[in-house]
Amino acid sequence: MASSKLYSDDVSLAVVVVDTNPLFWATAALPFADFFAHLIHYVNSLLLLNHLNHVVVIAAGLSSCTYIFDSSDASASGAADVAATFAKASRKMDEFIAEDARATSSNGSVADGNAASLLSGALSLALCYIQRVFRSGTRHPQPRVPIDSCIVGTQDSAFLQQASYITGGVYLKPQELNGLFQYLAAVFATDLHSRTFLRLPKTLGVDFRASCFCHKKTIDMGYVCSVCLSIFCKYHKKCSTCGSEFNRVMPDLNSVPDQRQLR
Repeated sequence: MASSKLYSDDVSLAVVVVDTNPLFWATAALPFADFFAHLIHYVNSLLLLNHLNHVVVIAAGLSSCTYIFDSSDASASGAADVAATFAKASRKMDEFIAEDARATSSNGSVADGNAASLLSGALSLALCYIQRVFRSGTRHPQPRVPIDSCIVGTQDSAFLQQASYITGGVYLKPQELNGLFQYLAAVFATDLHSRTFLRLPKTLGVDFRASCFCHKKTIDMGYVCSVCLSIFCKYHKKCSTCGSEFNRVMPDLNSVPDQRQLR
């Protein structure tokens, strides 16, 4: 077997963040069980492409986020057993969804129809994991980390559009969800070296508007905390993020048409 150094350009560390928001999946065109089956096959395809590839799956719920699968915990043989991988990962996913549902039901502040998943927390886990792997190994100390986004819903995500655009990742909303695995394998399974000479899908338009911290809605104009730079769609006497208090009375943005827009 050839030395791994000869194939260093083909070795990939992929961290997959899965949004398990039950409010979304209850009305999604693709059932979560079918989506997760596509995802497991995608994970196994990454491991089969190169035995040195490393894949981690993180689940993001309404009240918590955690690691679901880590290929480094697999058997020493390195064989990618689809059935065993699916059984173990699906069991841990079911346990996480049940625990997150119990935590959500006991927290009235998030148990509503507009609750969002802890995507920022899951991304923090992913970035910390990547940094830890590169610091503990012989890889480059400052890795390039593109954020790819696969949207299975009907609406685009301004946050993920911006994240993919800024980091040089791929933003894709598959048209045929029954063939989701083909999209994942053809687009998201490519390593960084291969992406330099492949023509991957590009986003035609990116929504660079900001989202308010209070309602998670995209806004054109808003109020910005001068201390922590949190954005709000309405004036607040106290910042809910850092606790700073503001005594100055601010005008209503709706009555001032020439206010500068947030970009």
